[in-house]
Amino acid sequence: MEPGYTMEDIAPIAVLMDELRSEDVQLRLNAIHSIPTIALALGPDRARDELVPFLQDSVDDEDEVLLALAKELGRNFEEYIGGKQFAHVLLGPLENLSAVEETLVRDKAAESIAKIAEVLSTPQIEEFYIPLLKRLSQGEWFTSRTSSAALYPPVYNKVSWSIQEDLRKGFAALGADDTPMVRRAAAKWLGPFVKNLSKQHVLSDGLPIYRRLQSDDQDSVRLLTVEDLIVIAKQLTPPEVKEQLLKQIRHSIADKSWRVRYMAATHFNELAEAVGIELVREELIGQYVQLLKDNEAEVRTAAAGQIPGFSKLLEKEVILARIVPCVRDLSHDASQHVRAALANHISGLAPLLGRDATIEHLLPLFLHLLKDEFPEVRLNVISKLETVNGVIDIELLSDSLLPAIIELAEDKSWRVRQAIIEYIPLLATQLGKPFFDEQLGNLCMSWLGDTVFSIRESATINLKKLTEVFGVDWAKVQIVPKVMGMGQHPNYLYRMTTVQAITTIAPSLNLPIVQAEIIGPLLQLAEDPIPNIRFNVAKSLEILATTYGNTTEGREFVRKSIVPVLEQQKTDSDADVRYFAARALQKASADMLG
Repeated sequence: MEPGYTMEDIAPIAVLMDELRSEDVQLRLNAIHSIPTIALALGPDRARDELVPFLQDSVDDEDEVLLALAKELGRNFEEYIGGKQFAHVLLGPLENLSAVEETLVRDKAAESIAKIAEVLSTPQIEEFYIPLLKRLSQGEWFTSRTSSAALYPPVYNKVSWSIQEDLRKGFAALGADDTPMVRRAAAKWLGPFVKNLSKQHVLSDGLPIYRRLQSDDQDSVRLLTVEDLIVIAKQLTPPEVKEQLLKQIRHSIADKSWRVRYMAATHFNELAEAVGIELVREELIGQYVQLLKDNEAEVRTAAAGQIPGFSKLLEKEVILARIVPCVRDLSHDASQHVRAALANHISGLAPLLGRDATIEHLLPLFLHLLKDEFPEVRLNVISKLETVNGVIDIELLSDSLLPAIIELAEDKSWRVRQAIIEYIPLLATQLGKPFFDEQLGNLCMSWLGDTVFSIRESATINLKKLTEVFGVDWAKVQIVPKVMGMGQHPNYLYRMTTVQAITTIAPSLNLPIVQAEIIGPLLQLAEDPIPNIRFNVAKSLEILATTYGNTTEGREFVRKSIVPVLEQQKTDSDADVRYFAARALQKASADMLG
């Protein structure tokens, strides 16, 4: 042992070394997660001199362990080694991690380097960060060159003019690299890099890099340039966009690869806003129509998702002449995914077209989509009815709406049934009380008897929301008697649903209704032969006690009606019943005393 070091001094680093050499991956992972603690135990000087060099040599490990190390070093680790003035010390291990084979590790290492760059001073960046960036950018293996692309944007504005020039040249070299993976990384990070450039350098340096990548022979590179195009367009004036980027915009939207067209369709609204209204009207309307009529269903789906956003930039006459005919075609599209995407967004056109045009052009399409054979299409139309209701009277749709809701409510897939339940309160708001009671009231109650627990649970939450929409008096007449009636059912699942429904709905009701309609049947269920029901009654009584036990009347109600039953349940033969009864009594007593 070296003189001057006690056993306590040696221990932390020795333990870490032993654990990192363990054959058990989990032990090595735990060791990595504990390096902040070890750094604290060592103190800043020894953490810098011993721990960091040790970690720098520890890159020959499982990817999982290396990923954890890359994460830890980016979590303000400089605080453990003496603060910001020593943050550059962490660049060593992260540089090694940036060159490993596993993409996840490299990406996380680059992310951590970028975080460290935020706390580095300009001298530190020029002395330590820039050399690291050059080494990675010129590395023999493509892995390090790939990682380097992410490291240009964080420091560009922090360095001198001459170094900025070197950075622009370095990034341009990545954009012209022989390896597609490196060019992909350059395409991915070109947008963030260009954001830091002056207008002059966007035109002189950013545009040539973008054009080279946009015409790349690999579609995996070209598809990433769509977002770069938007960033560059935002930094130019509309006439400059028209002069410098029009050719590239046309190429991306009409690219031979559907993946590039898909990216263009996905980001079309951002592109339209970036290029300016004049170019939208002259050029992009035709390009957008082209995407809506694309051969690939994925592209049409993405384009359909942009309909309301893009239409906001157009005049009503143009929407009717150019967009609505495409929408009509898409509503009959062979792909169910295209129709589902359209159904999700078509309602956004209603406020733009106004009442008369919506009734004439969109209403027939809503009615058609509500009869679609694919449940998701019908669900999507129903989920967005709120937008339409602000423009036209929803009763115009009610004849088609009701059969669609009933079909979805009886769908063989429980997930579809659950989804329609979640939209019922929204529909109730729009359809009004009389229509709801007449057409949908019984349907809502029938879900309480569904064979799938998730549906029964959603149905009870639905009743609570409906109580909030229509009020307590409505619930007293329409919900409470039907729910309490199920408590007498011979099937224990129905009785259980009654208890769970009371637990959910009770906080939305009031004390007189609970006393008059609910507590009697609930206390009968406290003696049910099924233990599951008895302990759920205890849970329900706990909710009633905590909800209503904060007034004088409520405390009297808890003392007379709830506490005696819970005392009785405390001696139940079932352990779960005893546990929940004791817990409910404790909370009820606390509330009564409070």
